[in-house]
Amino acid sequence: MSDALVVGAGHNGLIAAIRLADAGWDVTVLEAQPQVGGAIRSAELTPGYITDLFSAFYPLAVASPVFADLDLAAHGLRWSRAPLAFGHPAGPDDTDAPVVQPDAAHTAAQLATFDTRDGRAWLDLVEQWQLLGPAILNTLFGPFPPVRALLGLLRSIGTADALRLARFLILPADQMARELFHSEKAGLLILGNALHADIPLHAPGSGMMGYLLTMLGQDTGYPVPVGGAGELAAALRRRAESAGVQVVCDTTVNGIEVRGGRAVGVMDSGGRRWRAERAVLADVSAPALYTRLLSPDDVPARVLDDLTRFTWDTPVVKVNYAFSEKIPWRSENLGGAGTVHLGADARNIAYSTADIETGRVPEHPFLLFGQMSTADPGRSPAGTESAWSYSHLPRGVTDDEAAHVLAQRMDAVLEAHAPGVADLIVGRHVQTPHDLETADANLVSGTVNGGTAQLFQQLVFRPTPNLGGSSTPVDGLYLAGSGAHPGGGVHGACGNNAARAALAADGVRGFPRRVLNRNIIRQITKTRNHK
Repeated sequence: MSDALVVGAGHNGLIAAIRLADAGWDVTVLEAQPQVGGAIRSAELTPGYITDLFSAFYPLAVASPVFADLDLAAHGLRWSRAPLAFGHPAGPDDTDAPVVQPDAAHTAAQLATFDTRDGRAWLDLVEQWQLLGPAILNTLFGPFPPVRALLGLLRSIGTADALRLARFLILPADQMARELFHSEKAGLLILGNALHADIPLHAPGSGMMGYLLTMLGQDTGYPVPVGGAGELAAALRRRAESAGVQVVCDTTVNGIEVRGGRAVGVMDSGGRRWRAERAVLADVSAPALYTRLLSPDDVPARVLDDLTRFTWDTPVVKVNYAFSEKIPWRSENLGGAGTVHLGADARNIAYSTADIETGRVPEHPFLLFGQMSTADPGRSPAGTESAWSYSHLPRGVTDDEAAHVLAQRMDAVLEAHAPGVADLIVGRHVQTPHDLETADANLVSGTVNGGTAQLFQQLVFRPTPNLGGSSTPVDGLYLAGSGAHPGGGVHGACGNNAARAALAADGVRGFPRRVLNRNIIRQITKTRNHK
């Protein structure tokens, strides 16, 4: 018997296990796949070329306070960065794409060539981030509600500016770009990063993602693990095992056992029961936890009803490339960028997102493109490039035919920005939504965020209206995956917050918290009787 069982060895599950083990708990992690990592894995799909199969760039991991004290360097992790963080050409004919350089003054100097006022605007934005960035990150990635972090943020800016900052952070990305910059090309830096999430550019909150990733690009760059994404997962496993965690792979959990309203263990697909003395933490999707792992008798009817309105993010199609030479960009400065946003100007981005919102496979898709050998030269032979591209299908469109149609259109967008690149392909592998889910059950129908990032399913509404954290209606059971606040991305907050909640509610000292949480959750999930 273990003190705690963690279901799933994605980065959130491993971080949850580390926190509990560091506190002296005996912890076992059960993972269905043959290897740990979840959506942090790499492979040699083309001989000599290392491909990141899912996530690839990790600015959130480097910036997140959750990772800060893990000391993964002592467990073999090394970071590498491209010469330029990211770039976004205004269209296929753009020969001077805006790019984010390591020195903010150099970035500002380029933006000033588009409009002299935008150089100063960039430096003002960077200065704001340097003042507020740490407090914003603590607010985003700390436990919910982030009372202490918000107080720290107020101390940083003063109450007078708090409302202005709140307004700024909930702006739609298109409005934020218009308010910050005078040239359309400078505004693309915000818009491209906003589209890393599934929030429409005109929707409140989309600007926050654009602002966060843009400023992290200027602050820390977009780092990658040396040797491939799998090296980050391997370092997390070594860190966990050094703390005493037992990691068991090839073990699928089919159900969570509940007695007297409390989680006491799990059962795997082979029929073995694993006991948990103190807690069960589930690094799984929210619907999987409540509708597959738990019996309906153990889930309040209102939670099950709420889950019928749970909204996934948009499905992903990913194309992995091996190129025999570096990519011949029309805008030569993109050759130094680790991440490139391809999708023409703001108007064409709007067309692409409109297609997705109306159920059509985009004719001219917006792409996130990664040059992995540029970021980490060891990913492929000298003078070549290991790269990938991904884009989105509309919600509910996940069939392989639509995925391959989109993949061909993605190829065409890349060719338009880098004529002749198709002749350099020596390896090409498409990952459809079905492929993504098969490789990681949490990537349901090819979604990568654990549910939409739109405001109606964030904060206290994630995954359903509740405490806004990892607690569940079952005592001793915690949601440690990206279905919990603050959602998707490799920042570790979901696993870290679940572990902190389990520790806080444990034992005699945790009794008041357990009672308070139980009473609040019962009120939230209580079904009103209708006569």
